[in-house]
Amino acid sequence: MQVRKRLVATLPLLICLVTAAVRPALAAGKSDPKDPVIEVRKELMRLPYYGAFDFLVFSVNGPTVTLGGEVYNASIKKDAEREVKRISGVENVVNNIEVLPVSPFDDDIRWAAFRAIYHDSSLSRYLPGGGWVPRGRMWRFDRPFDPFGAGTRFPGQEPVGNYPIHILVKGGRITLEGVVDNEMDKNLSAMRARGVSAAFAVDNELQVEK
Repeated sequence: MQVRKRLVATLPLLICLVTAAVRPALAAGKSDPKDPVIEVRKELMRLPYYGAFDFLVFSVNGPTVTLGGEVYNASIKKDAEREVKRISGVENVVNNIEVLPVSPFDDDIRWAAFRAIYHDSSLSRYLPGGGWVPRGRMWRFDRPFDPFGAGTRFPGQEPVGNYPIHILVKGGRITLEGVVDNEMDKNLSAMRARGVSAAFAVDNELQVEK
């Protein structure tokens, strides 16, 4: 699967993501002292429908923000662009977010992989409130989730919230994105995903927190 540019500073939301983001200074002539990377990340983290079946990344280059990743809920694509455009100092937003196609077959795989990973006794601590406390690389959401908001594909059913392991499914292929505590958990997550009988393949792009 195409390699993604990872979100800001190590993996903050994994929009959070995950390694290697561009962190340039504010554009010349701008007096706003706020760090644009932090501000973009903050706005993306506030998106109310972002969850385990989505994965956003971004880069900042002067006044231009480029958004990427894949999302299950189509509303996230336009909402992310709208919120980022409101940030002081942002003049251009390049929206490369891909909306994953509607597919009952892929939905079955998503949920099977979600149960296989998050219901595992060794991985369940990664559930929101499950006890794992990341060291600065994941951020909590601060807006409530409206299960009947506009644009939701299956109202109230998406696993929305602070999930460090993101499960992306397209055409029967699973990609794991996000961050885990150690190499063992990274490998175990992939093994559980590979146990989903309907999945054609599993790409393990999880990062290990350092």
